[in-house]
Amino acid sequence: MPRFAANLSMLYPELPFLDRFEAAARDGFEGVEYLFPYEHPAEELAARLRAHHLQQVLFNAPPGDFAAGERGLACLPGRESEFQQGLVQALQYAKVLDCPRVHVMAGLIPQGSTKDDLRATYVGNLRWAARQAQPHGVQLLIEPINTRDIPGFFLNRQDEAHALLADIDEPNVKVQMDLYHCQIVEGDLAMKIRQYLPTGRVAHFQIAGVPQRNEPDTGELDHPFLFRVIDEVAAASGWEGWIGCEYRPARGAVAGGTSEGLGWLRRWRAENG
Repeated sequence: MPRFAANLSMLYPELPFLDRFEAAARDGFEGVEYLFPYEHPAEELAARLRAHHLQQVLFNAPPGDFAAGERGLACLPGRESEFQQGLVQALQYAKVLDCPRVHVMAGLIPQGSTKDDLRATYVGNLRWAARQAQPHGVQLLIEPINTRDIPGFFLNRQDEAHALLADIDEPNVKVQMDLYHCQIVEGDLAMKIRQYLPTGRVAHFQIAGVPQRNEPDTGELDHPFLFRVIDEVAAASGWEGWIGCEYRPARGAVAGGTSEGLGWLRRWRAENG
């Protein structure tokens, strides 16, 4: 049965961030993820995890100036030093939080550049980062992101991600397979799960309803069917990862809105106990 992690950057927007840990545990989540932990001391976050018996399953390495629109540094020539400093900070947090996975955002293609222009920088940065993370037992994840939500993002497709893994050639670099992004760019999700999950190169899934990025029981995807596909392939391949719930609750910041929107999860648990 899939294990679901609450994405605290998106879920429970009705609560201050540090109060979201308790809310997630109350709703039965055993794992959490979020975009960035760096506004809070790692020890404070670790205390919240311990207090509510939660596992930190994923967070992102520093992405550059996120408020100014940057979405990662890994593909950007001339920003290698900043990338390396951010990766060191991420590994420090991962150690304190006992987090086994860090997502390294690729970044936006600069005006006048192409993906081919940036590929060597990206591969070199990920190789360096993987060798720093390996002694800590941390996997680094790369994620294809759709061009509608983040126009100009360097990495968009599953086949691109897996080709890059072959070039990077480091065993602790894996793919973060977000089914929301994948559906928008490519579709054919069940077949892609069957194609890529058995390879051992997919470490983490994320979900959201398509196209509005609300609860997974809204929109065009049959998530229970996809969960069964993941279960089937995981049983055959030995995959034991998490599915991150990275969606915007349809009720927004209304008190209790996130919990009220978890009917999809309660139904899945009741039917698959």
